[in-house]
Amino acid sequence: MESTKPIVLVVGATGKFAGLVVPELRRRNVTVRALVRDETRAAVARSLGAAEIAIGDLRSIDSLAEATRGVDGIFHLGPAFASDEAAMGVALVEAAQKNGVRKFVFSSVIQPTNTRLENHASKIPVEDAVYSSRLEYTILHPANFMQNIGMAWPSIRDHASFGEPFPTDTRIARVDYRDVAEIAAIALTEDRLAYATLDLCAGMFSRLDVVAALSEELGSPIAALEPGFSVWAAQARLPYTDRQLLLLSKVLDHYRAYGLGGNSLALRAALGREPRSLREYIKDLIAEKKSADARKEYRDA
Repeated sequence: MESTKPIVLVVGATGKFAGLVVPELRRRNVTVRALVRDETRAAVARSLGAAEIAIGDLRSIDSLAEATRGVDGIFHLGPAFASDEAAMGVALVEAAQKNGVRKFVFSSVIQPTNTRLENHASKIPVEDAVYSSRLEYTILHPANFMQNIGMAWPSIRDHASFGEPFPTDTRIARVDYRDVAEIAAIALTEDRLAYATLDLCAGMFSRLDVVAALSEELGSPIAALEPGFSVWAAQARLPYTDRQLLLLSKVLDHYRAYGLGGNSLALRAALGREPRSLREYIKDLIAEKKSADARKEYRDA
């Protein structure tokens, strides 16, 4: 008998964020088709659970036409700070419509109409394309990802410090992207989130809150630092161009001036449970990193 499992295209399925959507879809008996750039990433996508591979490029209309053919739904998270992010997203929406895709989930950003921030404003044309389509859409507005804290693990582990280039008491709306991934999977496999636009935030936390949780879970004090942007970016070793770093610096300048507001009501309602807390994220981060460090020590021994 022919399988009736739905097929969902996941854009960026090997990425650290979109990759979290793959297991959520697998848990819901979905066939995941991963859009990746080359065979190396195809192998990674398969290891994560993708059953089908579409090798292509978001900048290629032909690639998008082929990747979206025969799928029931699409999850899209645009590449961070790309100059043509809007054009790529609009092209994907158009390809989805031409191929009769039913569901489309776009992981946008909290406060996309904050046009002072170019990476926020770049989401608006994609949202407009979705709203002006016949797709059954769900648009997600996630806050700052808690997973960004994990990128500073070497400094936390080796220097007992965690720094960001804005004041330590500035409160930032944050969300565990695992919860965002779960919402995306619900939207792609059920109907209750159809045509919803959802702010996704677990709460507002300062860096003092973050280091308090780190200190308690690690059993030793972690300092909250406030490095300048250039120092912070160099330590983070971000794979960004000068232009991308400039856009990121403007985001962090905005945090310095205003913080980032967010409300947990929509996330709680969509999940049907309490969102993952900052403390839960920190606890899982420490367990994951300590396990990875132990495996590395064993291999190097």
